[in-house]
Amino acid sequence: MRTFHRPRAAALGAVSALALTTLAACSSGDAGDAAQSDDGTTAASTSNAGPRLAVAHEGGILVLDGTTLETVAELDSEEFTRLNPAGDGRNVMVTVADGFQVLDTGAGTAEGATLTDLVFPADTPGHVVRHADKTVLYADGTSDTTIVETAALADAVAAGELPAAETVPGVEAHHGVSIVLEDGTFLTTVGNADGRSGIEVRDAAGEVVARNDDCPGVHGEGTARDEAVVFGCEDGALVYQDGTITKLAAPDQPYGRMGNAFTTDTSPVVLGDYKTDPDAEGYLLDAVTLIDTAAGTLDVVELPEGASYTFRDLARGPDDLGYVLATDGAIHVIDPTTGEIVDAFEVIAPWEGPVEWQDPHPAIQVAGDVAYVTEPATNGVHAVDLTSGEVVASAELDVTPNEIAPAAG
Repeated sequence: MRTFHRPRAAALGAVSALALTTLAACSSGDAGDAAQSDDGTTAASTSNAGPRLAVAHEGGILVLDGTTLETVAELDSEEFTRLNPAGDGRNVMVTVADGFQVLDTGAGTAEGATLTDLVFPADTPGHVVRHADKTVLYADGTSDTTIVETAALADAVAAGELPAAETVPGVEAHHGVSIVLEDGTFLTTVGNADGRSGIEVRDAAGEVVARNDDCPGVHGEGTARDEAVVFGCEDGALVYQDGTITKLAAPDQPYGRMGNAFTTDTSPVVLGDYKTDPDAEGYLLDAVTLIDTAAGTLDVVELPEGASYTFRDLARGPDDLGYVLATDGAIHVIDPTTGEIVDAFEVIAPWEGPVEWQDPHPAIQVAGDVAYVTEPATNGVHAVDLTSGEVVASAELDVTPNEIAPAAG
């Protein structure tokens, strides 16, 4: 195993957080005439067709125009919700107390947005995975997996109903995740109330064809090129490909945890978070993993001094590059094939880590060449062109942004 030690980038991008030009300021009146529904939802009557951005905040969700960052809709919701793109370019799965509620962002249309009354039932809703034209929903409270044909989602929601779904019953409840591959192979985590230990692989007929229990604390999932699937462990990672499960050990033992994977369909390399101290206070991390699923290697890249991040601050983008939104306010750009930090773009002011992981703190999500970045300290949201490092739009909201989810339209 190699550990990369990289010097701090010599120069950051030319766009300074103090020099951001606000191209779009947000308020409830910025999106045109609005209609108030009986359930307290306010949806704009007109908006430009194109991408949208869902923004969760305490007690609600805003939907922004993905280009101008103007407010399209203000939606009432629960005190704390998580947001997950549904995979169809329009809808977002919102975690609520009784399952996954469908948010129709209206992306790609001139319509407003609606938090529908459609809910995929789930006891303690957890991970949402999008792969092989399937949207896969995992319920931590039962370990049941709900599988939906992604292409059927938009039409069904437009008709006011949920699409047909398949449910794979769980065995023992735990915080887990499942994925379905192109050939129908089903991968799911193994665990119970006392802990999580590995993964199980079933063929399209439901027969168990592979299993590995050498992955303490298994968490997260990512699918790289050629359907190489990576699951994080507290001492490395598991890689499943072509019927075989391989364990990759972390360079730090007995604890070198990777728990969240960021992938593209065209790169064999997985970008992951990395933690070496199980007793560390707070949620800030200062190194990342690069798992090459073709070479079978797991390497660690240390970030520049003063650049830390949380699980909300990693992403992939143009040319399969990796992006880290760090506490110094910059997006650091990583070449996953070399481990080199090749650039950095100043976007927001320096920030501190959250006290609890649910607390609002800066987050990054990428859609195409654009990274959406939140700045809770200023109630700000920014759109960054990752090909140039330029901030192309900014908005100051009337609420504090927490999680975000783009819908490309």
